[in-house]
This record gives sequence, structure tokens and C-alpha cells, in this order.
Amino acid sequence: MALRTTALVPILLASVLSPAAAADPGCGEQGLRVPGAERSVAACLSDLTTAGTVPSGHTDPTDWAGLEAPGTVNPSGVPGIQLDGYFPDTSTTNPTHGWNHDAQFVIRLPDRWNGGLVVSGPPGLREQYANDRIIGDHVLAKGYAFAATDKGNTGATLYKDGRRPGDAIQEWHTRVAQLTVAAKRVAAQRYGRAPRYTYAAGLSAGGYLVRTQLERYPQLYTGGVDWNALTFAPTGTSLLTTLPPALRAYPRYKAGKAGAHEEMLAAGYPAGSEPLWDYHYKNQWDFFQRVVREELDPSYDGDGEAGTPFCPEGTGAGCDTDYDLRSRPRAVQKAVKRVSLTGRIGRPLISIQGTLDVLTPISKNGDVYDELVRRAGRGSLHRYYRVPGGSHTDGLAAAFPGLVRPMQSDFLTAFDRLAAWTQWGTQPPQ
Repeated sequence: MALRTTALVPILLASVLSPAAAADPGCGEQGLRVPGAERSVAACLSDLTTAGTVPSGHTDPTDWAGLEAPGTVNPSGVPGIQLDGYFPDTSTTNPTHGWNHDAQFVIRLPDRWNGGLVVSGPPGLREQYANDRIIGDHVLAKGYAFAATDKGNTGATLYKDGRRPGDAIQEWHTRVAQLTVAAKRVAAQRYGRAPRYTYAAGLSAGGYLVRTQLERYPQLYTGGVDWNALTFAPTGTSLLTTLPPALRAYPRYKAGKAGAHEEMLAAGYPAGSEPLWDYHYKNQWDFFQRVVREELDPSYDGDGEAGTPFCPEGTGAGCDTDYDLRSRPRAVQKAVKRVSLTGRIGRPLISIQGTLDVLTPISKNGDVYDELVRRAGRGSLHRYYRVPGGSHTDGLAAAFPGLVRPMQSDFLTAFDRLAAWTQWGTQPPQ
């Protein structure tokens, strides 16, 4: 069930800003409590990065599979405390630790703390350890505490969570805010003071969460960095408007039929990205269209559940290949609007987007959100960088060498620029 936190965030925020006693002598893990958690388990670890948490069993490598370029070397050697647990929730899509309980989280507190906190939600339908390699290791090595959530629901049936269309996605936002508040309080327990700087960071759906946190809960954050962020816009731009045209045109393109290539380009899939289309057609476009559509428009396929995989163009009603958001009832438009971005960010934000991203094409995602921010009068708070050759995830660099450029270094540069901007007033390049 989607969490209602309208009153929860201000109440917990007040507790974060209150003085806290220092942790017990020694490691101090037994003295730590996560506000609002139904369950939490603390452990002293010799290394909080994946170099240590993989052998100790305090992460899940399958959670970040495919997100980084092969051969990526990460920092290591960060001792500290890890807390795993979950907040009260009624859904059970996350099987991690055998808990079969959603709203799971991880909080990592390095012994050598720089006074900052980084909070993230996972990309796609993944769980709380998904960002350990691409974000966690790097910020922990810089001295930041790190917290991550599973967003409150995971996997291919997340749309079963909640009562109304859009409830599952709405819960993502409240769970990130809930964890941010709780992680600040835990840091205050551990270090004797609350974090001075708190950043939101994320990839794909996690990047979408960064944007919504800075729009809805700016008081919780110092700033944020989003990477190839998913976009829901009030004008209707979303996966539900970019994926169906690709599902219709790509089979005709592959068959060499006239006009199909032009249709793909018109739908936002950039020239030069053609070698990536087959992989995404087979592995992502159809799947994400059906899951997101079922969450926001469950009536489209009647009593069905997430449609029929790869139904042929022209099948008609209930086939996601033929889906047309503009023709759907007003209630569907309202559901999409519930989860849409506004551009009204209240804290500095840096966005990076790959020009060869063919899950969230740049002209329909990064460009659209940048314009939303400008129209909202918040352009001075936003920096938007287009990364030539970047695709949705760095894992594609191995399959498409010479075409796909890994974006990990661009994310780390963006994070450093955000820190300099918010901590020392150094304006990042336009």
C-alpha cells in the first residue's frame, strides 16, 4: 500500500534538527536506532564499499548487474557501520534477506565522516543495493554517509501495490523522503550532529526521484544529481508516449520497410543509435511499456494484467504496441499528472543525459525537463549536460564498443560540481 507521509515528513524533520547524543563508545552499532523502522539490523564492517560488502554478504551483486562498464575499478577501504532494515509496509515484492517485505533500506556510516549524506533510490524495478557500485562506493570513499531505499515496491508486478492508478509510483517519492529524514537522524546519533549537506542522486527512475525530491521536499536537501532520468511531464511526455511508437515502427524498420526509420527518429530515437534498437526492443521497450501502463492505466487491457508481450501492431484494444495515451479517458490523464514533474525545483540540480539513450531518449526526457525548469523560473538552479555517446546504462558499453561511452566519470564530475556549487559557491559551467 502506498505510504501517506504528508504529516510524517515535517514531524520527522523536526526530530532530525533536534540535538542528538553521541553513539556508544567503540563501534556503537548497538546504540543506533532508525526512526520509524519496523526492523533494523546493524553491523560493524571493515569495508562499507562493495569490495567488503560482497564477501561479507552485506549487498547483492545481482541488484547492480548491467549498470556499469566491465572492468570498472571502484574505491575501497572505508570502515564503518551498516544498517539494513525496513519501514512498515503491506506489500511484499522485495525478497532480500528472506524478509519478503517492501520499504527495505540500507544506511552506511563511514568512520571518517565529512559531514554529508547522499540518498538514492534504485533505477528501474531494482532493490536497495542497485546503486552500491555506481554511487555508493564513490561517495563513501569521499566521506559521505550513504542511504538507499527499494522505493517501497520492486519487480515486474509493482503495479499491484496501492489502491489507485499511480499509487505505487507515488510511494517511491514518500519512501525516499522517509529514508532521508531517518538517515539524518541516524547520522546525528552516530556522529553527534546532523549532516551539514544532504544530496539526492540517482540513475533512470532513481534520477526521476531526485527531481521529485527537489520539487516536493526541497527542505530535506542541499541539492541533487540525476543521470538519464525518467521523465513524466504534464504535457504527456513519458514512457507511455515514447515506447509505443518504437514498438510499432521497429519491426517494420528491421524488415526494411519504407518510412519506419523516419518514424523512429520522429519518436525521439536519435540517428546514430540504430545499433542499440534491437537490444532495447527485445529486452526493455515492451516490458517497461506494459508495466508502467498497467500502473497508470490498468483498464486498458480489461481484466488482463500488464498486457500481452510483443503483440503485433494493429492488434487493437488492449495491445500495448497500439497504445495511444492521448485517446485514453480523462482519469488516465489525471493518473499520469499525479506522478508528473513540474520543474519547480527548490534546490540546485545537475542533470546529465546521454545522447544515445534509447530508453529515455534525450529529446523527450532531458531536453523536456530542462525546458520545464526554465518555464518554472528555476533555470538558475539547474545545470544540464548532454553527454555524447552516453546510453541509458554503462553496461551497454561492452556490447557496443566504440559506440557507447560510459557515463560514470560524467556523473562523478557532476557530483563534484554540485558539492562545489552548494558548499563553496563555485558556479558550475552553463
